[in-house]
Amino acid sequence: MCEIYVKADPMLYESRSRALRIHGCVTRIRLENHFWDILAEIAASDGYTTNQLIAKLYDELLEYRGEIDNFTSFLRVSCLRYLALRKGATDKPTLAVLNRPAA
Repeated sequence: MCEIYVKADPMLYESRSRALRIHGCVTRIRLENHFWDILAEIAASDGYTTNQLIAKLYDELLEYRGEIDNFTSFLRVSCLRYLALRKGATDKPTLAVLNRPAA
């Protein structure tokens, strides 16, 4: 079973940093290539460039949550949610969220 994972092209999990501008400030985001590919797919499907999509997600997250703790993790989870929704999965909380230890 693990063979389908371990035989993945190493280029997919190689990290790459990109510089982009959000509200005039240059920032660097480091993600694995596979996540950059998924973000590019999402952006293209919505008529944005990848950088425009990331800036829009940043703005909407900031507006909705009021703060941004870990934006790169948010982008990774967004990619996974996109894939799950594309596959037709429901948006129910997972056991990892439901069984989180109390802080």
